[in-house]
Amino acid sequence: MKYTEIFFDLDGTLTDPFEGITKSVQHSLEYFDIHIADRNELKCFIGPPLWESYMKYYGFTKEDADEAVRRYREYFSVTGLFENEVYEGIHTLLQELKDKGLRLSVATSKPAIFSQKILDKFDISQYFDFLSGSELDGTRVNKAEVIEYAISSLGITDRSSILMIGDRLHDIEGAHKCGVDACGVLWGYGDRAEHIDCGADYIAETLDELKEIILQ
Repeated sequence: MKYTEIFFDLDGTLTDPFEGITKSVQHSLEYFDIHIADRNELKCFIGPPLWESYMKYYGFTKEDADEAVRRYREYFSVTGLFENEVYEGIHTLLQELKDKGLRLSVATSKPAIFSQKILDKFDISQYFDFLSGSELDGTRVNKAEVIEYAISSLGITDRSSILMIGDRLHDIEGAHKCGVDACGVLWGYGDRAEHIDCGADYIAETLDELKEIILQ
């Protein structure tokens, strides 16, 4: 097999976090007297680092973005992280990949402390050898930094053995910055055009297609 080290994004790739993330953003914006009735408007927050999204979509200063993230976590750390669901078929795919002898890791911009709780809650932590996430202070929130941390921590010397799998351009661009191949998936929050524009090496519409790509 071409790839023996498989890195998975979390949000929009392994799980659908729509309810928890959008409710957390909604809660944070209320503090700034911004009222969002339709949480579909907040889907843009799923994937990118939170600070980046508050500044991009609401024009927040870095200081306001810091406060928004604190307010976000008031809801997310207690309730929002569990308002989530594993995509159908993920358990089966992960088990099949483990049975093939592949080493699986999670590489996410979400804080590692929250990511681990989600993996444990939904019984998928058993499939992973390593979790690379950000820190609560915003350290290692950039996807390339997340991937680089995983490579270093796992002692991987052959980057051609790695495939990064994610649903947004940040996953693809971060992988390429690290010299790693990347596969965009279409069941999350990025579309085919996004993955083509950022130069994804592969695009998978279904889990079956993803499995074929991984096991080539």
